[in-house]
Amino acid sequence: MKPHWTKFGNRFVLAAGLAVLSGSATAQTIKIGWLSSLTGALSAAAQAENLGVQMAVEEINQGGGILGKKIELLTRDTAGDPTKAVNFAQQLAFSEKVQAVVGPVNSGEALASTPVLARAGVPNIVISTVDELTDPKKYPRAFRVVTTNQQWIGAGNDYALKTLRKTRIAVFADTSGFGANSAKLATSLMAKEGVKPVYSVLMDANKTDVTDEMNKAKAAGAEVLLTWTSSTGLLARILNARGGMAWNVPVIGHPSLMATQVRQLLNKPEYWQNTFAPGYQNLTYGPDGKLPERTKALMDKMRPRLGGGEIDLPFWWVAMGYDTVKVIEHAIKSANSTDPAAIQKALENTKGLEGVYATYTWGPAERNGYPDGSLVVNAANTFKDGAFQARRDKPPYALTRAPGGDARGPEGRPTPAAHGRPLKGRCARTGGEAHPRGLRPPPQGGDARGPAEPDPPHPGWGSVGWGVVEGE
Repeated sequence: MKPHWTKFGNRFVLAAGLAVLSGSATAQTIKIGWLSSLTGALSAAAQAENLGVQMAVEEINQGGGILGKKIELLTRDTAGDPTKAVNFAQQLAFSEKVQAVVGPVNSGEALASTPVLARAGVPNIVISTVDELTDPKKYPRAFRVVTTNQQWIGAGNDYALKTLRKTRIAVFADTSGFGANSAKLATSLMAKEGVKPVYSVLMDANKTDVTDEMNKAKAAGAEVLLTWTSSTGLLARILNARGGMAWNVPVIGHPSLMATQVRQLLNKPEYWQNTFAPGYQNLTYGPDGKLPERTKALMDKMRPRLGGGEIDLPFWWVAMGYDTVKVIEHAIKSANSTDPAAIQKALENTKGLEGVYATYTWGPAERNGYPDGSLVVNAANTFKDGAFQARRDKPPYALTRAPGGDARGPEGRPTPAAHGRPLKGRCARTGGEAHPRGLRPPPQGGDARGPAEPDPPHPGWGSVGWGVVEGE
């Protein structure tokens, strides 16, 4: 059943009455601001994330709150507008005096509002991917839970260049801050591999006809389309144009490609085939057809709110929204305080915090909590009950060893081991050891295989599998 998206406002109100201590009012709730684009062209992710945010707030409040105080959630719909994001950020920080802010959802908004929250000294849980949004010097209280753009786009580029072995690539992006930044980053990462896009274009997310752009990409000889926009409408129009042209070129890009809102807008179901996007290990089925227990537990809690049957949206959005509030709970409890500096220190000291979307680690000089080794590549047509299966191709990141023994990922980025987390050079599901050529069979057998071996048949899903390596 299709979930009924609703716009949540301020759901938890300040309890009546004020307790006075030493002549000053003491807050009776912990205020969390939620900057979310619940309406507009970029709303698909925000609406799902909102479900997770609301669930976490309700659970915490039903359990007595944080340090004996309930959460007051102050939701503001930015509609994807950076100006609204700035105005709401100012309101939440200076008028409402919130203890923390989650969001904004979209990078274009966050690029405008993050400096506002930083100047106000408000802890900010970042759920936008543009790399510039986290900087321990410029934005010391901004901590990211979502993947970075470097991780997403690095995975997309590597899948095109190193797995599919295609070099004639077209780049499609929208005109938002995220889209422009992503197109630039994708092009710069290709240049390091000696590749230049054969065609590149920025389009308004509301553009209704993309036929001209698709024809130009085809005429340029594109063998792969990289699509960096979170607009499900624009992504569906690109896939429909590809199908209408009978041009079976692979499409790789933003995880919104996997959204069921895209599937619902397709002229034919088969237009979702040959479509790939970065995915998340905790939201990807293992070889036993199961998800991690934490993921399954949250799904079971959310299922009644989503119609009671199979979940018909990518559950990673819900999981990430849920985790944002739980991260704030963890920080305040660890600090035993809502003081912003104490929250910052608590997050800087956080290592291996197990969430549903990911296991997070930050540090004094590290503001990106999502580990490289938990990123996989999913195929759109493997969607089932909120999650996907991973491609069985060669993993997008090769395990390398930098001077001094640090494990390094693409472009020399430190892996979790380089941030103080133990390197897990094994298949996440089977225990197979990681080798330069990919997964090899584990010591006692199992399902991990190298890239030269064929995919095992799996009824109902086609040629896909689970070649996931942690610590790459």
